[in-house]
This record gives sequence, C-alpha cells and structure tokens, in this order.
Amino acid sequence: IAVRGKKWSDHLSGMEAMLTDVDQPLFDALQLEGPARIAEIGCGGGGTALRLLRQAPAGSVVHGFDISPNLVEVARQRARALEGDIAFEVADMAKAGPARPYDRLISRFAVMFFDDPQAGFANLVRWLVPGGRFAFAVWGPTSENSWIASTREAVATVVDVPPADLEAPGAFRYGDPNKLLTLLRAAGFGQLAGRSWRGPLAIGGGLPPAEAAHFALSAFSSFNELLAQAGEAA
Repeated sequence: IAVRGKKWSDHLSGMEAMLTDVDQPLFDALQLEGPARIAEIGCGGGGTALRLLRQAPAGSVVHGFDISPNLVEVARQRARALEGDIAFEVADMAKAGPARPYDRLISRFAVMFFDDPQAGFANLVRWLVPGGRFAFAVWGPTSENSWIASTREAVATVVDVPPADLEAPGAFRYGDPNKLLTLLRAAGFGQLAGRSWRGPLAIGGGLPPAEAAHFALSAFSSFNELLAQAGEAA
C-alpha cells in the first residue's frame, strides 16, 4: 500500500490529468438533486473531491479519505484555496467506521485494492444512510485498456512480466463486472447496475511520445522495477 501511494504521489499531476474525464460519469451517477453529504473512498491528492464540491448543489459536504498520509496532506493543501465544506482524513474505509453516515459514496479506481473485498464492501454499507447511493469506477479487462496492455507488451519483449493475479488486489481485479456485482450483493448493497464508459485517456495528460513512454513505465504497475532489476541493458 505504501509503495502504491508513493507512486501515485510521485506522478500525481500526470495521473490526475489522464483520469479527469472519468469523473463526470461518476458525478452523474451520484444523482445529486440537492445538498448531500458525500464521502470519497481513496481520494488520493484530492482532485476528484475538489471538482465534485464545485459541481455539487450548494450546501453539500465533501469528505475525502485515503490510506496514504502523504496524499491526504497534498489534498489538504489544495483545499485551503477553495471555499466550501471539504475535508480530508487518513482512513482505511475497508475497516474504519464513519463518525456519521453519508448520503453518497464515490470512488474512482480505489475499491479494487481491498485486501478482503467481501469484508471491505460490507463495511462500506455502514458508511451510507439507508437509501444512500454509491457510485464508483473500476477498470474493465486489460484487453480493453491499451494504455496498460501496450506497455506490458513492450516490457515483456525485454524482461519476464509475471501474469496478473486477478484474485489479488490490483487495478484489473473486476474486469468481469458479474464478479463485482456478486460481491456487492453479498455485502448488502441493492439496486445494482453497471455501465461501460469508453473514451481516450491521454497518457500523463497528453505528454509527447518519449515522455509518455517514460511516464507509462514509471507510473503503471511494476514495470520500472522489473526493468531496473534486469540491469542497464534492459
């Protein structure tokens, strides 16, 4: 977890620029028709929470939670320049309980990393008021995500890349939506629906080719580490 948090922090601006377009479908799925208390799971450096507060109905509250103290501190610094009820806290939402339940939960690419997904999703039910709504994004299968598939393919021509363990915490754990819906149903969520979103995600926010390649190796998975272990020639 610490390694993943540091990697995200080191490449925060590029990752946020790359993923920003995913936010609006999530905001729409929240169906905010009036002021609401909203909690973000895995808020990272706060980019999504800050944008959400700007779009949410007046009087809304946005609280971001992340397991990385470093990322939470970055989010807090950014929030100081914004008016509104927004706060960030260090918490493992797979285990921690809320001081008070929320009307909405939102998460962009964070729920794939629970060590015990059944327990983690069951705990999230405690974070919602009865009838509350939970909107989140997970990656589809790697075959439909060329940003990671092409990088993996290139690295695999130079070093051995271990196959992804789709049962372990990882980005593509829920490429099969039926697996995820079964987990959510067992955890206590109801009225479930999955929707596909497809669109171009510019690597690092639209970097030139050489810089984009460097960003992909450094920011995605453990590619840089595998190459470093193999030596300078790799």
